[in-house]
Amino acid sequence: MISTEAWANAEVLWDYLQMHQEPRPCDVLIGLGSHDLGVADATVKLYRQGMAPLIVFTGATSPTTKNRMPRGEAVHYRERALELGVPDAAILVEPRARNTGQNIEFSRQLLEDSNISVSSVLLVSKPYEERRSFATATELWPEAKYNSASARVAFAPYTKAIGDAHLVIDMMVGALQRILIYPSQGFMIKQNVPRHVLNAYEHLRKDGFTSRLALESR
Repeated sequence: MISTEAWANAEVLWDYLQMHQEPRPCDVLIGLGSHDLGVADATVKLYRQGMAPLIVFTGATSPTTKNRMPRGEAVHYRERALELGVPDAAILVEPRARNTGQNIEFSRQLLEDSNISVSSVLLVSKPYEERRSFATATELWPEAKYNSASARVAFAPYTKAIGDAHLVIDMMVGALQRILIYPSQGFMIKQNVPRHVLNAYEHLRKDGFTSRLALESR
């Protein structure tokens, strides 16, 4: 059972970890692999809105997705997009990436190998991965301009749809930790983290939402 205080702290992280940007037209949509098939739905919605003529789905499998998406995250995303009517010719699949940095680097390489020129990217992720993906892409692929997007949904209905609120909070705590420690390691740009967000994060760590923390020495 998640306490009222922990839930309130989780909502603080939920709000901060999103970029709150309005999607704008770009050269390509990159759908970042995860356990959440809703990322594919959000990518398709943006494609239908004319935000980009091309989609790249990126992602292999992880301990979280190996049972839900045994053929790989990007492959399952592609299958979902095809079900929703996106033409096969509008989708590229990058099936190897196992973390956000690889999502960016391998997608860039795929586009270069396909002779597709890219100067602007619309990153599509889980809501609480918007800020992390933006910071990672800006560091690792600085030549492009970025816009971040995700499904427009509040925290409570999102966790209900996922079916595991504890998992979602664990992953948000992990995402915030990486925002704090990865810039010094060259994995993403540094961002301002307000004190009230740090307080919420520290309380959630003390409450045991720690299963997705990275080794701080990494």
